[in-house]
Order: sequence, then structure tokens, then C-alpha cells
Amino acid sequence: MHIVERTKNLMTNTGSEWVMWLLILLSVASIAIIAERMIVLRSLGGDISRLRRMLVDALRDGGFSQARAALSAERHPAARVALRGLEGQESSTSADQAKEAMSAEALVQKRSLERRFAFLATLGANAPFIGLFGTVVGILQAFDALGHNATGAVSAMAPQAVMSSISEALVATAIGLAVAIPAVFAFNMFERTVKSAMDDAEILALEIASYLKSELSRRAPVSARDATPSASVSVGRLAASLS
Repeated sequence: MHIVERTKNLMTNTGSEWVMWLLILLSVASIAIIAERMIVLRSLGGDISRLRRMLVDALRDGGFSQARAALSAERHPAARVALRGLEGQESSTSADQAKEAMSAEALVQKRSLERRFAFLATLGANAPFIGLFGTVVGILQAFDALGHNATGAVSAMAPQAVMSSISEALVATAIGLAVAIPAVFAFNMFERTVKSAMDDAEILALEIASYLKSELSRRAPVSARDATPSASVSVGRLAASLS
């Protein structure tokens, strides 16, 4: 019981005001992160339909070099992922090599876009509990005051004082919810935006892989035709030497 009494005295002495200030500071940090991430995600721009059409036309007209020139000015993560797959020459780059390079770049872009998301998720999950802790401390203070003052004429005023203290304590829970709701909303909205950007990157990556596979299939018959005359010449030379 000694530790219980000491804990109760510590809570009643400190009160719940510090919980309010903590929630206010967390709210300010949350608003700053939401504003910063919103600016970053909105500045990406880029319409995936336009980017896809630009990439396909550039690959068809001028190969990797023209595609790099077309996408180099784009800030969309999908364009940066595509540029990673276009770094080499199509004659020496296989579809699997390009896909692996673009998958690595997609992870880098995703990690960059999701910066500080963990803070929003953690705040959204725990801010109500912080507010509830402040409410519990406030209620503890109210009942402790009721136990000390419930004597004589003061006892008539005690219920009103307790109700007033409890209503003030509930403010901490309300502030906790007010901090958590915007953080959760922003986190979910940002997560959908990042997922959409990664889906766009996958679309461009598949277009590049498809182009490389079609280029390989076009080069294969040429190689076969080139090998046939040389084989015929070798057979002719062998027959001449035997005769």
C-alpha cells in the first residue's frame, strides 16, 4: 500500500495540466508534419496517363535515350523509377535487370515519401490514451479532495466541487481525441497517395520491361539470319578442302 499511496500523492500533486500541455505540443508537431508532407506530396504532380503516353512514344521513336530526355524533367516518383531502369543501353539491358533496378528505386522513393508517417500513426493511436490518463488524474484529484473536505458544512459543497473537477478532467480526453483524429485522417490520406504513386511507378516499369522484351524478340531473328550464311560458308569451305 505504501507504493500506492506514494503514486496517488504524486498524481494529485502534479495534476493533469502537464498532460494538457503535452497534448498541445504533440498537436503542434502533428500539424507541422501534416503541412510539410502535404506540400511535398502535392508538389510531385504528374498525370500517369500523360507520363505513360510520353514514355511509350519516346521508346518507340528513339529508345532509351529519348525516353530519358522526356522523363528527366518530371518530379513524379514514377518517372524517377523509370529513369533508373533507363540508365543503360537497351542493347545491353535485359528486362529482368531493368525490373530489379526499378524495384530498388521504388523502395527508395517509397521510403522518402513515407517520412514521418510513423509519428502520425503513433500519435493517432496513443493520443486518446494520453488524454484518458489526464482524465484519470483529474478524477483522482477530485475524489481525493472530496475525502479530505467531506466534514461539517463543507460536505454540502463537496458534490458540486467534485462534479466541476470531473468535468474539467474530461477536457483532457476531448483534447486527446482532437489531436488523434487529424493525425489518423492525414496518415490514411497520405498512405493512399503513396500507394497510388507506387502503382504508377509499377505501370511505367512494366512498359519498359515490355519494350525490352519486344526489342529482344526483334533482335533474335536478325542474329539467326546472320548466323546462317556463315554456317553455309563454313560447310562450303570444308567440302572444297575435301575435294
